[in-house]
Amino acid sequence: MAGIAALALLAAGTLVVDVGNVRSATGTIRVDVCEQATFLKAGCRFSAEAPARPGTVTVPVPHVPAGTYAIQAYQDENDNHDVDRGLFGIPKEGIGFSRDAKIRFGPPKWADAVFTFDGVSGRQALSLRYFTGPSGPPPVR
Repeated sequence: MAGIAALALLAAGTLVVDVGNVRSATGTIRVDVCEQATFLKAGCRFSAEAPARPGTVTVPVPHVPAGTYAIQAYQDENDNHDVDRGLFGIPKEGIGFSRDAKIRFGPPKWADAVFTFDGVSGRQALSLRYFTGPSGPPPVR
């Protein structure tokens, strides 16, 4: 079985994720590409990160085999590797999901965030949403 897993990684490609609406250059943009069993949980097999900067941050996620996935991303402003939460569990840092899945009274459903990746190359875009503080980057002047 280990040989099959190695072959799957050899056939894996890079999924490029464009994370928009980053409000500041503070911290890191973290991206997880998750299978259904790990969506909204820790333990997604494919992850990557890039330094935050206002606007859009491109995060390439390497070695992703063909499959059905959902992306969860956040701006880790204090680099503690966790989404900080405030009163009632509301995120204090920007969060976003593939297909810009809606966040209504809780996290989105798998069906709203799911997409298919061909295992070769692909690109997904999403925008972070902030529930406290500025809702996005400052306007360009």
